[in-house]
Amino acid sequence: MSERDLAARVGEAMFANDRASRETMGMELLACEPGRAVMRMAIDERHLNGHGICHGGFIFTLADSTFAFACNSRNKSTVAAGCSIEFLKPGQPGDVLTCEGVERVLQGRHGVYDMTVTNQRGEVVAVFRGKSAQIHGHVIQEP
Repeated sequence: MSERDLAARVGEAMFANDRASRETMGMELLACEPGRAVMRMAIDERHLNGHGICHGGFIFTLADSTFAFACNSRNKSTVAAGCSIEFLKPGQPGDVLTCEGVERVLQGRHGVYDMTVTNQRGEVVAVFRGKSAQIHGHVIQEP
């Protein structure tokens, strides 16, 4: 099985079990490739804060979920060891946010990943950097 096929299978398996991203947040997994993932979320009423814009925690969760898919894409169980986010533009009601996560460094058990969250106009809403740590196990059993 190719690395690309394995990553796609890992993404499908993780997303099927990820009720928080899929059901609670309304996210879609668009791509899971070796060291890369793309997710999307439409901002609706449940995502709005007291200012009528998307709550930063939901933008963070979109980036964090994308990070999880990117860093687990090689089928080695991996968790977050730390992260940071910069909010650059508010998400508005009706916006469709897309997050692309890309592996920058993978050395031994640790990796660094950058997420970019954009709206449907291609404007950057937030940037997120996550550090991953591999733990024991695999996401799926390889054939």
